[in-house]
Amino acid sequence: MFLAGFSERIRLAKLAREETGMGIWQHKVIKNVVGTQLVYDDIRDEKTVGVISEDPVRGIVEIAQPLGPIFAIIPTTNPTSTIMFKVLIAMKTRNPIIISPPRSAVKCCSETVEVCYRAAIGAGAPEDCIQIVTKSSREMTQAFMAHKDLALTLATGGTGMVRAAYSSGNPAIGVGPGNVPVLIDSSADVSFAVSSIIASKTFDNGTICASEQSVVVERSISDKVRDEFVKQGCYFLDESQKEKLSAFAFSQARGTMNPEVVGQPVAVIAERAGIEVSPEARIL
Repeated sequence: MFLAGFSERIRLAKLAREETGMGIWQHKVIKNVVGTQLVYDDIRDEKTVGVISEDPVRGIVEIAQPLGPIFAIIPTTNPTSTIMFKVLIAMKTRNPIIISPPRSAVKCCSETVEVCYRAAIGAGAPEDCIQIVTKSSREMTQAFMAHKDLALTLATGGTGMVRAAYSSGNPAIGVGPGNVPVLIDSSADVSFAVSSIIASKTFDNGTICASEQSVVVERSISDKVRDEFVKQGCYFLDESQKEKLSAFAFSQARGTMNPEVVGQPVAVIAERAGIEVSPEARIL
């Protein structure tokens, strides 16, 4: 399965970019590599069947058995790579998995599931070990998460959905949106720190929830840091531009981000917000 997903990493990355309109397909290729090769390398030697440990002193033998059906909710920002990662760990532990794709990424998710499923069946996995729900609703998702025969929900997505998974009555592992701050203090190599932040924040147009969302700088080096950000292609907004961007990017009533911002390049965000910035700007 890892080899099948890895060999399709470029096609699936392009499909995800085309369907969702988010991110950079070349960066999604890297995500697909992480979700297949790196995950496989990490779990390959993990023992998940039968006796996995023995303690003769205490007389304890630990035996692994499957949990049961897993319900996997997939985010729009990382659809194909998240499916391959979740499918690999489910098959490794002998658990059937049901994929729930976002409505804006059903095609690329279906293709990814098909790639994984063909490889699994070809390697002797049981029929229907990997399934996908192509037409879902909030009510259906909640019904799946609360079903008496479900063993676990792997929920990746918005805060509300992750909360719902944890309150479903069944076990859940949830990952919601990130809001990562970074501190640059006076001991830092400023040029290296700034370039690292930019590389992280611009990867796949910021769709990784672990990328930096705010920068806190020690006052004694603030001018130096600001100059370095400008030197490396970042654009500082004036007060008027900041107000326009804020009004466009966030719903003031709900306090949530406008989906039209997510995974878009700087030029598109600026145009939609009605502000003029340098066409070379990498971060606002």
